[in-house]
Amino acid sequence: MTYTAYTEVAVPMGADGSFQLGILAKPHIPAQTGVVIVVGGPQYRAGSHRQFVLLSRALAQAGFAVLRIDYRGMGDSDGKPYEFTNVSPDIARAIDAFEAQVPTLRRIVLWGLCDGASAALLYMHDTRDARVTGLCLLNPWVRSEASLARTQVKHYYTQRLKQREFWVKLASGKVAASAVAGLINSVRSMRVTRKPQAVANLPFQDKMRLAWGDFRGSLLLVLSGDDYTAKEFLEFAGTDREWVAALQQPNVCRHEVKEADHTFSDPKHNREVEMATIRWLNK
Repeated sequence: MTYTAYTEVAVPMGADGSFQLGILAKPHIPAQTGVVIVVGGPQYRAGSHRQFVLLSRALAQAGFAVLRIDYRGMGDSDGKPYEFTNVSPDIARAIDAFEAQVPTLRRIVLWGLCDGASAALLYMHDTRDARVTGLCLLNPWVRSEASLARTQVKHYYTQRLKQREFWVKLASGKVAASAVAGLINSVRSMRVTRKPQAVANLPFQDKMRLAWGDFRGSLLLVLSGDDYTAKEFLEFAGTDREWVAALQQPNVCRHEVKEADHTFSDPKHNREVEMATIRWLNK
């Protein structure tokens, strides 16, 4: 692999009269595709175990300009903090600043982990921004009462019921009543039915699915092999016919990092994510 020289500079951005900051990693001769890292949160632009710093530098060495930002109210940015469901203005502002800093850009990719992935899809639902031609989504956040319950029953309680130790403790009265109640409540929550709603009032998960289905660019889905958020996403998507169809679209590539935790904290898993992203970008 050829390594490209790059520089890192701070990029100030105005945000409703306040100050917002991004860090740009820019190769000397950048590719026409640039990457905006949509931070999951609440956290600032470095990411867990400096994940976003390492990613941006790896991508810059591969020739891609990368901008990672602090949302309003986070890190070095002023203002009131916002939930991931309301950061579309921050993402739009980042893309504008990115294009101003790297005028040779022709394509924008949004890269997001957890609710950063969700925020990227919600941005596309809100704006249909034609500048964005790629989405790299890692362990998307789709948490709901029903999805959490299904995941707990399948990946926790089902495994516990297979263990002899559980039944021994149950027979001896050593299993807390709260544990049994938790199982019962989870089963009940699985049965929650969703009522039809107006588009403006759709749950954020439905907005994500609509954006995914409408997106005509390239999409990379990266999932951790040992992460409840990833398992919950698969459980949630697997119970909805439209989500199933969305995941099977020909523009979707899928990569699983076996044994990885939610943030790919093991250096070898983190590096695998970097290389998978680079290979996908080069296509």
